[in-house]
Amino acid sequence: MLDSDNKPGWVRLLAVFAHPDDEVFCVGGTLAYYAASGAEIMVVSATRGEAGQIRDAKVATRRTLGAVRAQELHRSCQQLGVQHALCLDYGDGTLQASDPTALTAQMIEIIRTFRPDVIITFGPDGAYGHPDHVAISAITTEAFRLAGDATQAPEQIAAGLTPHTPARLYYSYFPRSERLLSERLVQWLVTLGDQFQGSTDFAHALLLFSAESTMLGYSNDYMEVTWFPAGFYLAEQGELATKLYLLLSGCADVICEDVDGTLNSVTRLSAGDFFGHTELANQQARPTHVVATEDVTCLIFSPERPSNFAGRGAGAQVADATSNSGDEQAAYGLATTYLDVAAYVPQKVAAM
Repeated sequence: MLDSDNKPGWVRLLAVFAHPDDEVFCVGGTLAYYAASGAEIMVVSATRGEAGQIRDAKVATRRTLGAVRAQELHRSCQQLGVQHALCLDYGDGTLQASDPTALTAQMIEIIRTFRPDVIITFGPDGAYGHPDHVAISAITTEAFRLAGDATQAPEQIAAGLTPHTPARLYYSYFPRSERLLSERLVQWLVTLGDQFQGSTDFAHALLLFSAESTMLGYSNDYMEVTWFPAGFYLAEQGELATKLYLLLSGCADVICEDVDGTLNSVTRLSAGDFFGHTELANQQARPTHVVATEDVTCLIFSPERPSNFAGRGAGAQVADATSNSGDEQAAYGLATTYLDVAAYVPQKVAAM
């Protein structure tokens, strides 16, 4: 897709997705890469995302969410260097139930007007099966096939548009990765000189990033947010460490138990504190108890779904705490095109 001077062999790229933010998670790095190379880029979202989660009540209500997310699409595109952003007004969550004829005709019109050399959209699986993603993939594929046919949407031809067939149609591909996000966090945490304590914003961002990463298959952790009552043993001294914890709310005491049963207070953990990373890094048993001093909520990373009958304590049989990272390259066997966008990750994060 690049010539010998590292310039695009084409000049226009059209990215078509279902919701504001799809463009970032799917191809944010790719869009930034080609925008920096001089390509003219347009992003189209079929919906305003008004059925999405409201993650901050200060920013939007259910009534205003669609307008807010449409604005976020434009701001995201600005961060990525994308020149054109268009947010259509089809119902979020209803694309599969909508009449595909009208949306396909609108996509044909966009293709004939913008005249892209390349189109990018979801694959037929919709990344992870989202019905809107599946629907927009099918509609975009059909519009790509028909836009060059003068017998299709003749009213557009009569209005002065001419047929146009883009050179390529690419699907975003999401290979399953065996990488564990918890391993990366552990490796980072054990290199720090001081005990790390994240802010509320850090916890919010990590929760969002972790949920999206596991959903899209970028990481293979089992992740859960769990509430524990006061007095609950989050971890027991002597048991094999298999989980990484981030305290989201409340406090917990770290307690060392002597051989005679005497309990000695070591420290207190509060919201923003990780625990369990040192033992995971060294594949060791937990040296202390961690006990909730009040009701607490934790973000927990595990290498696999916890068993419904796993025991607790030093003698319990628990899941293997070692890495399950395999040969990730095998997961990319179905991909046809690879692009290193590592240099554009900061732009992608800013757009998110």
